[in-house]
Amino acid sequence: MVLPIDLVPDFLPVIGHADDAIIVAFTLRSVVRRAGIEAVRAHWPGTDDGFAVLSRLTGLNRATDGTSAALSDPQR
Repeated sequence: MVLPIDLVPDFLPVIGHADDAIIVAFTLRSVVRRAGIEAVRAHWPGTDDGFAVLSRLTGLNRATDGTSAALSDPQR
């Protein structure tokens, strides 16, 4: 669950924005993992390189059920 509460105020240099980025990254990771690689790939509007980055950041490229092969499939 994501709440509109800022843990560290943004007027503090660096750390004020860093906490926001960390929360966004964890939320994105949770949503992508819950949806699954097939759903994310089907709705991905970006490039293959962008999808590869998203997969690395969210841990989808470490899937143990064989779906990680879809990331390196040149036909996609």
